[in-house]
Amino acid sequence: MGVNYNVLGLVFASLHDSTVVELTKKRTMGSVLFGGRYRLIDFPLSNMVNSGITEVGVITKSNYGSLLDHLGTGREWDLARKKGGLNLLPPFSQNTGEGVYRGRLEALNNVWGFVEHSKCEYVVLSDCDFVCNIDFADVVNKHIEKNADITVVYGNYTYSEESGACVDVLEMDADGRIQNVLIDPQLSGNCKICLDMYVMRKDFLAKLVKDAASRNQYSLIRDCLQARATEFNIMGYEFSGYFSRIDSVKSYYEANMALLKKENRDALFKPDYPIYTKIGDNGPVKYGLESKVKNSLIADGCIIEGTVENSILFRGVKVGKGSVVKDCVLMQGTSIDANCSLTAVITDKNVETANGRVLTGSESYPLYIGKNAKI
Repeated sequence: MGVNYNVLGLVFASLHDSTVVELTKKRTMGSVLFGGRYRLIDFPLSNMVNSGITEVGVITKSNYGSLLDHLGTGREWDLARKKGGLNLLPPFSQNTGEGVYRGRLEALNNVWGFVEHSKCEYVVLSDCDFVCNIDFADVVNKHIEKNADITVVYGNYTYSEESGACVDVLEMDADGRIQNVLIDPQLSGNCKICLDMYVMRKDFLAKLVKDAASRNQYSLIRDCLQARATEFNIMGYEFSGYFSRIDSVKSYYEANMALLKKENRDALFKPDYPIYTKIGDNGPVKYGLESKVKNSLIADGCIIEGTVENSILFRGVKVGKGSVVKDCVLMQGTSIDANCSLTAVITDKNVETANGRVLTGSESYPLYIGKNAKI
């Protein structure tokens, strides 16, 4: 993929922290672990790099220490560059007493000096709550072709009020122009939902940000897409590929479990459009003589002496002799002692269980164990 110096990428790492508070108490949404070895921010970053975007700003908010450690200089995403590259932008807003921004427009106003300094003509905005593999180059091309003010990426999704929080449903005409945006609507069925990815010209975005600041507005969805849908030419871009939405612990669990199906892995991890992440210097998995593993993703550095079925194990997980792990997501450094039984459990990093412990959740209500817990 050639380099496109005409496009700037901006990633909001923390906008949806409140939807998965269990996972974001000590980290941002972007640094939530996913799929055995990745973080959620790996997907928008990789999508941008694969689309030729080599100047990317990451807008943080709070609890961003693990995010900074993960991103480093951006070398793993080929963003350690003299021109462009990865830029970590401050989390604080000058317009609120709390000092933390309330929405995208307020965050952009606070970092506008960085955006203005870029020589790009177009800006791609992306959050970290959707997992997908998308070609932003095609989105930008369609944006130019339609002469749109704003292009919103959407996908078809079966929605109900109980399916999650913060859903933005798009109503469009036959030409693909967005007529209205429904925020957390009381409806159910197949809908066109916003995937929290947008394309705009930089000069148009500048006007939105300046206007919002003068009106004390901060929400791109509510104050622009919804309130001014008839004023602007807002076009939809349908993403027909595979995606997962992370808006609760349950949806996080389901999105990880979905990777156990080969067709989903093939749709998400494409050889020509790889998902990059920080590399760990771990040895290969060690399997004991009595170990049994079935339909699971096991990351490097794990030690398996018991039984693992239909589970995802991150780097450095240990499963002791006689222990049975089924339908679980065990994050990095989890240690399961001998003769334990875990079913439908999510463990955060560095969880330890003592000998003989039994932990049971369900697919509808997976049991979550917090970071550094000892049971």
